[in-house]
Amino acid sequence: MTETTHLKNPTLRWISFGLAILGLIDASYLTWVKLTDRPVACIVGLGNCNTVSQSVYSTWNGIPIALIGALSYLAILLLLFFEDKLDFFRENSPLLVLGLCLIGFIYSIYLTYLELAVIKAICPYCVASATLITILLIMAIIRSVPVRQ
Repeated sequence: MTETTHLKNPTLRWISFGLAILGLIDASYLTWVKLTDRPVACIVGLGNCNTVSQSVYSTWNGIPIALIGALSYLAILLLLFFEDKLDFFRENSPLLVLGLCLIGFIYSIYLTYLELAVIKAICPYCVASATLITILLIMAIIRSVPVRQ
């Protein structure tokens, strides 16, 4: 019996790719809103997006947190895209994606804590991003676990 990983299953990779695209769209929108100083399009009664977007926690050293998120989703997308094209990425992409997703997941926990306990406002876009990075982390773990064949 040999050990392999779920990397041989392209479905998991493409699902991850799709989730990362959704995350990139979400984070890019929030970045655009922050950089153009526009109000966030939020459904009344479904959170308080602008309170979160205008809080001191929405930037780090002048850089919008959403931009950091967008760049992270872009990095995940590039790693997934090149995974079957270059030997370096074939060998290292799964671990790099896992690492990025883990860091993103941990940071999302921190940001969610800030929303709930400090800012006292919820942004559905932030919740969507936290959900996407959580699912991406689960997919990355599944793709990295050796299975017996």
